[in-house]
Amino acid sequence: MNIGEAAAASGISAKMIRYYESIGLVPSPMRTESGYRVYSDAEVHILRFVRHARDLGFPVEQIRDLVTLWRDRSRASNDVKQIALAHVAMLEDKIRQLQAMAGTLRHLAATCHGDERPDCPILDELAADRPEAPHRRRRPGLDGLGM
Repeated sequence: MNIGEAAAASGISAKMIRYYESIGLVPSPMRTESGYRVYSDAEVHILRFVRHARDLGFPVEQIRDLVTLWRDRSRASNDVKQIALAHVAMLEDKIRQLQAMAGTLRHLAATCHGDERPDCPILDELAADRPEAPHRRRRPGLDGLGM
């Protein structure tokens, strides 16, 4: 199949397929005499694997490791598990950061009158000349997040 068909079958755009090939994440397929890529079912299977890993938020370097482990039938499943657990920890940290940001914005919105007056605590906070982001400062009592 050509790159358009491989893109449709894998759920990855042709542009991303080319990118993944250029960085060596997926192998380059065979080419016709005129230079067109020809994808086998096995290559589309690898592309689907990559898409599933991306859907779970794995970064490219971890996907590279996962693809390598997937292809290595003598791998230890613990190696895969450690990558997955490290990714879970990163996702949970990101969730905490997003919750802190939401709490800060919720607090700022609650202090804004939302009327015709020009004063706005949201804009004041965004314009504050502080080295630390507002959601990273500690504010006791905000949703139990310790901001």
